[in-house]
Amino acid sequence: MRTIIAVFTVLALSLAAAAEEQPIDLKKAPGLDKVEGNCGSCHTLDYIQMNSPYPNAALWDAEVNKMIKVYGAPITDADAKAIAEYLKKNYGS
Repeated sequence: MRTIIAVFTVLALSLAAAAEEQPIDLKKAPGLDKVEGNCGSCHTLDYIQMNSPYPNAALWDAEVNKMIKVYGAPITDADAKAIAEYLKKNYGS
């Protein structure tokens, strides 16, 4: 009986969390598919919008580089370049 209650509790909490999650609407531009496919597979894309007023081009380059070198994100060089360009053009200062 406890197992059934625990399963229903987890399901109820999961549904509530999913219902509250808002879709991320990033700017439509070249490279968006690379951002969604690579960045979105490891973390929420909210980070881009939350940080967007502050990073300049050098900081976006550093962030993309950090994701690859420090966190081990499996991003190809071509995708990393497309992601950095997208972020700099659409969310840079």
